[in-house]
Amino acid sequence: MKKPSSKIREEIARLQDQLKQAETREAERIGRIALKAGLGEIEIEEATLQAAFEEIAGRFRKGKGQATGKRNIGDGRTAGASPATVAVGAAAGSGSEA
Repeated sequence: MKKPSSKIREEIARLQDQLKQAETREAERIGRIALKAGLGEIEIEEATLQAAFEEIAGRFRKGKGQATGKRNIGDGRTAGASPATVAVGAAAGSGSEA
């Protein structure tokens, strides 16, 4: 039997709320990691930072940056992970903050 449109709307609203909550959790997690890595102290344009994040995401999607979950002693980074290289030369002098 088909669902009435009101039930479908309720389900869509519930799923949209779940999506919003999941995105918030993911953003908070990534934000905490970025702050621990010191990105909050770097003056960099948002587009440049986003490009660096996209590069990192691509590396992990392709399996080149496999995380082991183990931390390197002394630097707090995950074993096997290399720090992201971000070009800040021109972006640092632009006066805008991300």
